[in-house]
Parts: sequence; structure tokens; C-alpha cells
Amino acid sequence: FKSVTFEDSLFKNCVFEDITSLNTYFRNCTFVNTTFYNTDLEQYKFVDSKLINCTFFHIRTGCQISFDDDYSAYWIYFVNFLGTLAVLPGNIVSALLMDRIGRLTMLG
Repeated sequence: FKSVTFEDSLFKNCVFEDITSLNTYFRNCTFVNTTFYNTDLEQYKFVDSKLINCTFFHIRTGCQISFDDDYSAYWIYFVNFLGTLAVLPGNIVSALLMDRIGRLTMLG
């Protein structure tokens, strides 16, 4: 789930398995005979909700990576491309200097 808010919902005999949730909240929901297995759904995500006969197994804890909604993979690759492009003039100049003055002098 990513940025989902459930309001006034009934979950009966459901199984939530292998779920990672970013900014997901359950407001005023009712859970009856529900099993949560290997999820990161913690108590603070259930706002004014009723949990009736629910079980939690293997709750995930720790830092979950969250990206903003407008932060896509395109921007990650584009920024990396610009960083690589910025280094290119220095690599060209150092290669030309190495040919002119020699490798040992360049190291010194």
C-alpha cells in the first residue's frame, strides 16, 4: 500500500500477508477475525479502529524507504547522468596531461 487511507471499513476474515505500507492508515475501521502476517502495520496506523479476534505474526520493524509521490526512477537516473557528465571534462584534461607530462610526474 502506498498512501492509502481506509475509512469506516469492515474487514472480516481477511489475511494481510507480506504488506509494506507507506502512509497507510485505517480510520474508524473494524477488523474481525483478521490475520496480519509479515506486515509493518503497527498500532499507530489503526486510528479509532476496533480489532476483534485479530492476530499479528512477524511484524516488520525498522526504517521503510519512502519516496515522495512525484519522485520517480526517471529523476534518479537523470541526476546520476548529470553527475557523470560533470566529471567528464576533468577526466579528459587529466588524460591529456598524463600523455604530455608522463605518469610518474602526474602521480607526484
